[in-house]
Amino acid sequence: MELNDIINEFIGTDNYELTSITDGLINTTYLLEDKDQAKKFILQKINNHVFKQPEVIVNNHLMVNEILKANDYQFQIIEPILSRNNRLLVEDVNGQPWRMLSFVENSMTFLSAPSLQVAFEAAKTFSYFLTTINTEKLPAIEDSLPNFLNFEKRVADYKNALKDAAPHLKENAKTEIEITNQFLSLPDQWIEMEKTNQIPKRIIHADVKISNILFDQNHQPLAVIDLDTMMISTILYDFGTMIQSYTNTTHEDDGNATNNFDPEMYKVVKKGFLFYLKEKLTPTESENLDYAAQVAIYIQELRFLTDYLNGSTYYSITHPEHNLDRTKNQLELLKGLREYLEGE
Repeated sequence: MELNDIINEFIGTDNYELTSITDGLINTTYLLEDKDQAKKFILQKINNHVFKQPEVIVNNHLMVNEILKANDYQFQIIEPILSRNNRLLVEDVNGQPWRMLSFVENSMTFLSAPSLQVAFEAAKTFSYFLTTINTEKLPAIEDSLPNFLNFEKRVADYKNALKDAAPHLKENAKTEIEITNQFLSLPDQWIEMEKTNQIPKRIIHADVKISNILFDQNHQPLAVIDLDTMMISTILYDFGTMIQSYTNTTHEDDGNATNNFDPEMYKVVKKGFLFYLKEKLTPTESENLDYAAQVAIYIQELRFLTDYLNGSTYYSITHPEHNLDRTKNQLELLKGLREYLEGE
């Protein structure tokens, strides 16, 4: 099927308007307006190189929605839309899967937190979302990204990349490799806590950046979006990546950043994260939040450096040193966080 056929399969008309949404990094996303019904939808091509089992993310989405509805969730819920043939996934001529989702009117997103208050509201919203979906019994959520949170593998991948890297790449990244190697044992405690079941398994969002919350025009949260990465793991990862994403005062592509960690942002995001979750967390989870933030930043840095040493085959780049710039940025962020925590 061509794109027009895909659209017809979902809305049954050629009378539509299609606008590209370019914020996402993995899937191809459009705003689709059905002119006959005067209704808007999100149309999305799922990247099946990343999500090798697209049916898993659709099934997970439906399961999460059921839990939200059963627990009187107060925010809007993004609904998958059936095609006219009662299918949630429709394949195009290249075998790429497409889906359609409900659209939230008068909503907006932020790529970074415009204020401490908005950051607090975002963290509080994720706190409420995670509290609501983590009921007594874990549902049969499948892993849409196998080994995504396997930190042992992340470290092993880095060591292999370092061993096999071209000499000029190792030379270019000499300083960053030295610093990275000093912190190689940082994830060990996390790995050990998971292996020995010291931290509980929970449903996590796994992509809690602020752009995955829809806000109204008054900057009040409307909905949590992008449930593709939902998985069973430790909730420490969601807190860690929230800090990694919110506290950076520059863009992660900025390799010249200095003092790019915002301590005030750290405080409000932590307060927001604990707003609903505080009573739900175990003592071990609560005690390891600051540690989790360091690990999340370090693992992201490790992934950028690994890709750089592998010849930049995973992340899209605009210049040869792009992944090295990202590595430098994350190392600076980690340095700022650690200095802040030492001063506490």
